[in-house]
Amino acid sequence: MDQKDLTPRALAARIDHTLLDLSASPAAIEKLCREALEHGFKAVCVYPVHVARAAKLLAGSPVLVAAVVGFPTGLEPTSEKVSQALAAVGAGARELDMVVNLAALRGRDHAAVARDIGAVVAAAAPFAVKVILETAALSRDEKIIGAALAKAAGAAFVKTSTGFGPGGATVGDVELLRAVVGPDVSVKASGGIRTFEDARAMLEAGADRLGCSSSLAILSGAAS
Repeated sequence: MDQKDLTPRALAARIDHTLLDLSASPAAIEKLCREALEHGFKAVCVYPVHVARAAKLLAGSPVLVAAVVGFPTGLEPTSEKVSQALAAVGAGARELDMVVNLAALRGRDHAAVARDIGAVVAAAAPFAVKVILETAALSRDEKIIGAALAKAAGAAFVKTSTGFGPGGATVGDVELLRAVVGPDVSVKASGGIRTFEDARAMLEAGADRLGCSSSLAILSGAAS
């Protein structure tokens, strides 16, 4: 996206407005949804327990509800991830952000990683699945393999981070993921994106979507 085209509204349309605080109240979810409607965020991203409430509040609007699956460790059995995915979609989620099984990926059990992702993709169909790789915990080779496995398993996105791991998104990781998945799979940068400058850098590096809990501050920076 050209810098001159990065208006607050255009930027908001690339942001998943995120609230993954374990203690988030119903009032906080309602506030998140009001902000998403007001500013035109692409989606709200919440825990599955909040999906039904968010879906009701956003019904009839273009704002999507995204739910996290296997969050934040990714170590749940695949059957549990599938159950979470089915329940979230049933409650109104239209995108899922699933955490890869890091133990399997780092242990080079690539078949297990592929099965895990593929099962969630199948459960979510026809809705998009974003595969969170937790890039700060991976070597370069592991990032490449993880992104390639996600693409092969039918994921719509590869995503950098949970925001709960050892680090967040970096320009270098976004560039690497974009190079691996090519134009047919989207890239979501998340974790540590707190300013307009951060957001712009991630988009310029090749991100299609941003996951942000500091969305309003970022838009304020874009407006100024």
